[in-house]
Amino acid sequence: MRIAVIGAGAMGSIYGGHLSLKNEVLLVDTNREVVDRINEKGLILEENGKEHLYHPKALADTSGEAPMDLVILFVKALFSKAALSGNKALIGPGTYLMTLQNGSGHEDILQEFAPLERIIIGTTNDNGAVLGPGHVRHGGEGETNIGMLVPDEKGFLPKLKETMDACGFQAEIRENIQQLIWDKMFTNVSLSAVTALLSCPMGYPTQNEYAYALVEQLVREAAAVARGLGLAAEEGAILEKVRKTSEGSPEGITSICADLRAGRKTEVETISGSVVRAAEKCGVPAPTHRFVVNMIHAMEELPKNQ
Repeated sequence: MRIAVIGAGAMGSIYGGHLSLKNEVLLVDTNREVVDRINEKGLILEENGKEHLYHPKALADTSGEAPMDLVILFVKALFSKAALSGNKALIGPGTYLMTLQNGSGHEDILQEFAPLERIIIGTTNDNGAVLGPGHVRHGGEGETNIGMLVPDEKGFLPKLKETMDACGFQAEIRENIQQLIWDKMFTNVSLSAVTALLSCPMGYPTQNEYAYALVEQLVREAAAVARGLGLAAEEGAILEKVRKTSEGSPEGITSICADLRAGRKTEVETISGSVVRAAEKCGVPAPTHRFVVNMIHAMEELPKNQ
């Protein structure tokens, strides 16, 4: 299979590296240093305490390339449209687009570049960290859940699962992929949002009654919206999962919190913002999530010396 992975960060490198074992892979990134390092010396993935070398072809400019069978998007969600626009040559009439990005609603952007019957969405339990240009540590491993929002009439998903499994992933085809995406997202739209607003570690919201009251309110609203979409959402079970996540990584820093601290734009639009947009579609109010989105955007624009 001819596969392009857009974004050579931690996750893009992990998927691009492994998929290059049995496929023709292009690893696309705007960082020329990363591209040159991979082409000259290969991509290093630290896995299970050992360094493994992979050799996908890396590119910064894809304008001369032929369309791919599959394009996987691994940039931060706020850069999705720009990334796809800048790599249109890779997307032909038969190209499938896949996203495993955090949050939900990514298909709204992907549909600007491919029809819904060629869009794959999902979640992954793999994780990693960038150690340097072309050098990534592959952390936890787990299932990669994939699915489509319309029937897979051409039977692409089984072929994709076979391809991914052959390269060391644990791919599972899910009929109701939106359920799994929301199940993963509940923690982000509650715990992650509160840690960002308070600029605190993950353990604090379950240690402070006022912070936890906000977590509970965000979970209640998100669960109501999910049910409005026809998904299952039991608040007690969600809160128990959030509490375990908080207590399991008391000093952890969520990505939204880290981005705000570093003065970077966050992915709040595809996390809390996706709840707001879904609430509008199904007519279920989510005022606290709207507050979170507005507040985090305001914090993104604070002068750096404040």
